[in-house]
Amino acid sequence: MSPLFKARMGGFCWLMCFLTSIFPLIVSGRLVVAGDAAATAANLLANEGLFRTGTAALLISTAFYVGATLFIYEVLKPVNPTISLLAAFFSLVGCAVGALSCLFDFAPFVLLKGAPYLSVFTVEQLQALTLMFLKVRAQANDIGLVFFGLHCLGVGYLILRSTFLPRLIGALMVVAGFGWLTFLSPPLANSLAPFNMMPGAVGELSLTLWLLIKGVNVSRWNEQAHI
Repeated sequence: MSPLFKARMGGFCWLMCFLTSIFPLIVSGRLVVAGDAAATAANLLANEGLFRTGTAALLISTAFYVGATLFIYEVLKPVNPTISLLAAFFSLVGCAVGALSCLFDFAPFVLLKGAPYLSVFTVEQLQALTLMFLKVRAQANDIGLVFFGLHCLGVGYLILRSTFLPRLIGALMVVAGFGWLTFLSPPLANSLAPFNMMPGAVGELSLTLWLLIKGVNVSRWNEQAHI
């Protein structure tokens, strides 16, 4: 595969990751009512198919991010193979955490569908447990964002050191990484939201569009790869 093909495939996968992640966010915002277990339980039972579709879209988004990670690793490997591999590792760990967190999406329907062995719990307790599982899932997603922040830092550093991609995009990716790292402290991340997430959107979208439209400077990529 040529470096230009790898760059454009990385951009395509990253773009598809963005697009497929929008629907789950809309579904979650519509069905999960913060602090109201009863309303959340009622929404989930009335919209089970919609919620499960959102979970499936999230898994598809994660798969696209895995693809983007592997192509970006290949593109940036000539700059520093070790750091490129480390950045990819952090991203894949984040993807694994995000995928595993989707398991918590199955718990609400187990709790709310009235299995006989759950009769020892009151309805209110089952609703509270449902909201608890969704909160745990959100916290797991925050952990995944921290690993994505480390990935962005690595990618940004490599772009700054490269000769075939704009250094401005590298700087934006470094800032994006620091934004995602605020999720190391959820209270801090919540207090800074949405400003801590804006650099991630700007940096990652800038890189995505550049890879799709411009790709990389192939001659300079070959020079840095010593081909």
